Amino acid sequence: MKKLLVFLTLVASAYLLSCTTDANAKKPLNPNGDSELALLMRAMFDDGMRMKAQVQRGEKPDVAVAFEKIHTATPTEAGKNATEAYTAFALSYVQAVKALKEAQPGEAETYYTGMVNACLNCHNAVCPGPVVRIKKMLL
Repeated sequence: MKKLLVFLTLVASAYLLSCTTDANAKKPLNPNGDSELALLMRAMFDDGMRMKAQVQRGEKPDVAVAFEKIHTATPTEAGKNATEAYTAFALSYVQAVKALKEAQPGEAETYYTGMVNACLNCHNAVCPGPVVRIKKMLL
């Protein structure tokens, strides 16, 4: 009887442990997986929201994301970042971020808004899905 009780306890424990999930595990938003470009743009959004708070406090925002990778990150849809339109919008964004980085604290709001508008311009023309989310970055 004791052996049966030990066996059932082990089976029940194994079953319960197999049913647990890692609550911190991030699932991809895209059912086909997340591309480098999608992950980069999500990081750029998070960084943009952090910079928005800095600008609102009157601080000079610091850029923490490797935004230059916008030119080389692999997109979800192959070739999407190889178009002339994407290349022009990406260059505009990079220039806007560089201007923000070089801006004086009193100019940060203007250059931050320029950076967000560069995001919106591209997404309105190339990939409109994230526009609603990007608008949250506006001051």
